[in-house]
Amino acid sequence: MANSAQAKKRARQAVKRRTRNVAKRTEFRTVLKSTVNAIESGDKEAANSAYKSAVPIIDALVSKGLIHKNKAARHKSRLNVKIKALG
Repeated sequence: MANSAQAKKRARQAVKRRTRNVAKRTEFRTVLKSTVNAIESGDKEAANSAYKSAVPIIDALVSKGLIHKNKAARHKSRLNVKIKALG
C-alpha cells in the first residue's frame, strides 16, 4: 500500500490511466471487427467508410503509446489490402 502522498497520487493516476487505456483498446478492437465484418459482407462502400473511420482511432492509439507504430501500420495495411481485393 502507498504510504507517502506522492505514492498515493501515483496510484490514483495509474487507476485513471488504466481505465482510459482499457477503453481505448476496446474501441480499437471494435473498429477492427466492424471493418472486417464490412469487408466480409462484400460491400466495398461500407468497408471503405469503416476503414476511414478506423484509421484515426488506430493512429490515436499510436500517439498515446498504447500500440506500436508498426502494429498500427500492419493492421491498416492488411485491412486496405482486403478492401482492394473486393474489386
